[in-house]
Amino acid sequence: MKTENKRLEGQVAVITGASSGIGQGIAIAMGREGAKVVINYYSDEEGANYTKSEIEKAGGTAITIGANVSKEDEVQKIFETAREAFGTIDILVNNAGIQQDASLLEMSLEQWQKVISTNLTGPFLCAKEAAKEFVKNGVKEGVSKAAGKIIFISSVHDIIPWGGRVNYTAAKGGVMMMMKTLAQELASDRIRVNSISPGAIKTDINKKDWESEEGKQKMLSQIPYGRIGEPEDIAKVAVWLATDEADYVTGATIYVDGGMVLYPSFNE
Repeated sequence: MKTENKRLEGQVAVITGASSGIGQGIAIAMGREGAKVVINYYSDEEGANYTKSEIEKAGGTAITIGANVSKEDEVQKIFETAREAFGTIDILVNNAGIQQDASLLEMSLEQWQKVISTNLTGPFLCAKEAAKEFVKNGVKEGVSKAAGKIIFISSVHDIIPWGGRVNYTAAKGGVMMMMKTLAQELASDRIRVNSISPGAIKTDINKKDWESEEGKQKMLSQIPYGRIGEPEDIAKVAVWLATDEADYVTGATIYVDGGMVLYPSFNE
């Protein structure tokens, strides 16, 4: 039974790439909302432990598991560990992602494959494992109106081209169509599938940009709302999408970007 302000009580959330940045913010927010959280990380065990400690400080429960989401056997291990610890899974947040930037003429096949494997194949493998669990369990009365929720963390670059990053944009464009196709395919099983596409968010991946005044102003020139986003801006939307408040929302991409996809340069 949910208590006031614990909208995810009684549910289990698997969050990939939750040792820093957006994934960490989502994990902490879902833990505070009462979900038991499975914190996946790749190499940053210290960051994952910090995420866990923040959830526990708020009275929540969490475990950590190191795994490479581009490897099927390691993805299966994430979900096996979640079931062993908590018995089931109700929410998947596909957040893990990397960048390896280079111009087309300089980009190696290895750079292409590594980003596609992590940013596109990884979410596919995780979504498949989560959907198996959701279909098997069905809707659990008193827990959620849906049998399960899958949330992809994509990027404004699922629709905005970005020179020097064809691997990243191709992966994010692929995530958009994967989300829509899975939403269509799984809706009859009462599984909701949606995406959040962040704009400029203060994370370690772009720290060198927003830490300097020049970099900060360059970022702000593309954000009509006039501020750079925080991981909490994404976390709030992810929590909402996982709750019954969003029960009629599936197949949707929510752009959380301060207006970046409005192409602000055309305002001149």
